[in-house]
Amino acid sequence: MPIVSANTGLHETLALLTSQLHPDANHKEDLVFLKDVFSEKSLGYLMKIHEKLKQYEQQSPTPVLHSATCLAEDLAEELQNGPLEEDERELLFLLSTPHFKAVLSAHDTVAQKNFDPVLPPLPDDLDDDLEEESVKIVRLVKNKEPLGATIRRDEATGAVIVARIMRGGAADRSGLVHVGDELREVNGNLISHKRPDEISQILSQSQGSITLKIIPAVVEEDKVKESRVYLRALFDYTPFEDKATPCQEAGLPFKRGDLLQVVSQEDATWWQAKRVGDSNLRAGLIPSTQFQERRLRYRMKMGSLPTPASLRAPTYDFAEREDYDREAGLNGKDIASLRRSFRLRRDRQGSPGEPQTPDANHTDFLIYEEVTHYLPRPGERPRLIVLIGSLGARVTELKQKVITENPRRYGLAVPHTTRARKGHEREGVEYHFITKAAFESDIQNGKFIEYGEYKDNLYGTSLESIHRVLDQNKVCLVDVQPEALKTLRTSEFKPYVIFVRPHICDEQLGSSSSLNLGISEEDLHELKQSAERMDKSYGHWVDYVLVKEDPVSALAELQVLLDRVQMEPQWVPGSWLRS
Repeated sequence: MPIVSANTGLHETLALLTSQLHPDANHKEDLVFLKDVFSEKSLGYLMKIHEKLKQYEQQSPTPVLHSATCLAEDLAEELQNGPLEEDERELLFLLSTPHFKAVLSAHDTVAQKNFDPVLPPLPDDLDDDLEEESVKIVRLVKNKEPLGATIRRDEATGAVIVARIMRGGAADRSGLVHVGDELREVNGNLISHKRPDEISQILSQSQGSITLKIIPAVVEEDKVKESRVYLRALFDYTPFEDKATPCQEAGLPFKRGDLLQVVSQEDATWWQAKRVGDSNLRAGLIPSTQFQERRLRYRMKMGSLPTPASLRAPTYDFAEREDYDREAGLNGKDIASLRRSFRLRRDRQGSPGEPQTPDANHTDFLIYEEVTHYLPRPGERPRLIVLIGSLGARVTELKQKVITENPRRYGLAVPHTTRARKGHEREGVEYHFITKAAFESDIQNGKFIEYGEYKDNLYGTSLESIHRVLDQNKVCLVDVQPEALKTLRTSEFKPYVIFVRPHICDEQLGSSSSLNLGISEEDLHELKQSAERMDKSYGHWVDYVLVKEDPVSALAELQVLLDRVQMEPQWVPGSWLRS
């Protein structure tokens, strides 16, 4: 191989490589092909041009003059005024060629640093009405993305007006289209006689360069700044199913639990937002809180929407769940306890002493919740961990395993009861044992987050027992019925809510696998319906859904999650940090 130094040019290197290509019997065709390619004169010329440009670049060149085009035109005019010699005739020919003129024009543009676009001249047959107005020709380039603007028809004048500019869209990035601009033409076609939906369809279907003729709006000053409001969606939204949206293509679909950054609230009806973590820079339209609440109230009034109180989930007896989950956890009677628990819940539904459902007059709609990032600072009490579970989730057993494996870090809110203490039980360990009169007094004083009755005995979890664990700088784990979240979901506890549900796939229903486990198909259906009811009624309060396939994997997943809650910032209601 030839020796190539750092100073060897590309043209010389190419010549050396070509000279070293000696075809042999094994690679004759390939080497002949390479030799033919390297021997091409056009490739050699490109290498020479590249070397000359690199040498010229090292000299840091600056333009000698800024008007080479004008100088060439003056020179050509002078040459044409007199008799021409052979070299003068050749020079005149070169100056008149389009390629040379283009090179001189590019030189002047770079030398003058004049990179602003030049609008095309107005047509000669412009309407008289337009001549008295300021007309702007805007040329935008869009690919498959929407243009990022919505339009409306002015009721008084009939003009097509730009209603809003979507943040991050093509129109917004150009800086050439503004809210209030009147749209006259699209790609040379008048649009004054077309409906707004027809115009939107033309714009959405256009690709590449789009030319707009616009009458600019009179704008004093653009003082709009991107907001930094973050919301958690509490409902599902599909723009293509919403007939009220100004532009379905501009809508932002989202699911309950999605985090949204609201970038504009200028329009009281339709906000502009982005999904947190979405790579799409363009904002989309979402219904504002006021507008969504207004139409939900209208639907409720017309009878097409049930009142929020009618969406309540069935209530379960707290003491029954606590006692039977504890019994199964200690004795391992999982299936039998599960089946007995089903029967008891059916029989006792609606019995006195159960936690009450929301007030029937309660009409708060689930729309958005303002959220912010939060991480406990050193010295602050840990966040409360709240576990709620549907039938068959065995939440208490899962909670006890976490605490048993690391009792120095995690603590249990010891419940109160009025039943007699058993021989192996210790005060303040399994239960706080108090009289029925004291228990009822604590109920009246609001000391319990939940309570219930089982076999004529009262059971309950008190706020004091939670505070006692948190004051020891331990992470307190409580498993409660979801109604208790109304009491716990405050800035005082800043709870992280985990919904535990058993893993039930459709294949299990109607198959023999459930019978092999000692669980009837009826029980499986009730497990599934219980999880669906709880998700529908209380899912908006949940931070994480843990699908429990087996106790071992569920425990491992829960432990990882608990570490993350205390070590990584989490989204919490903004009111918790303002109060």
